[in-house]
Amino acid sequence: MLTGKSSCFPLGQKEGVRRAPIGQEVRGGRVLPIPGSSAASKAGIPVCEEMWVWALLLFGAAVGLSAGIPPHEEAARVARFVAHSCDWAALATLSAQEPPMRGQPFANVFSVSDGPKGPRGSGVPYMYLTTLEVSVQDLQVNANASLTMSLAQTSYCKRKGYDPQSPLCAHVIFSGFVEKVPNGTEADFAKTALFSRHPEMASWPRDHDWFFAKLNISNVWVLDYFGGIKTVTPEEYFNAVP
Repeated sequence: MLTGKSSCFPLGQKEGVRRAPIGQEVRGGRVLPIPGSSAASKAGIPVCEEMWVWALLLFGAAVGLSAGIPPHEEAARVARFVAHSCDWAALATLSAQEPPMRGQPFANVFSVSDGPKGPRGSGVPYMYLTTLEVSVQDLQVNANASLTMSLAQTSYCKRKGYDPQSPLCAHVIFSGFVEKVPNGTEADFAKTALFSRHPEMASWPRDHDWFFAKLNISNVWVLDYFGGIKTVTPEEYFNAVP
């Protein structure tokens, strides 16, 4: 905590020396540009204060995530929290590829979003897909799939010292079927949800025939504490307030 008079000085400036104009310093009686100075030092912000600012911002982000996690007794809320906190997920399909993979489980990573960053999302995992993707080819044969998200994808588990496999590192498993989102209001929302969190998507090749899709959830499992996995109905999941 910073108290009293700061003992830090802008880069290129010593105590007792009158401050030169922003972005400059006094050397040998002459006012010269500060070589290699940061924007913060050019603005006259002490180096140690700049470090404190960054530390407090990072700490605040971590505390915000921790404070927002619902109690483990409220599994539906935990599931909604995890789904909104994660930007990607592991999607498991039944492979439709040539033997020996045909009919075998096949997991792949996809970017997801249930809504723009904010206090809560829709709970619906949206994806941006193309039929050129091998997993999407699986879904064209059998649309059933499972989707897994974990707080190991965020800073929470690392900060707490939880291994990704620890029950305390909350994760949620959804099962259901993947379907294309029809053009209209929901497709517009899916676009906003995904592109706001994955801006690179807007520049992906147009000739790949991208489309918005979602997992239509039929089952939810939550593991966020000791004592075994918990089941949540879709109704409980969507009615929960994260």
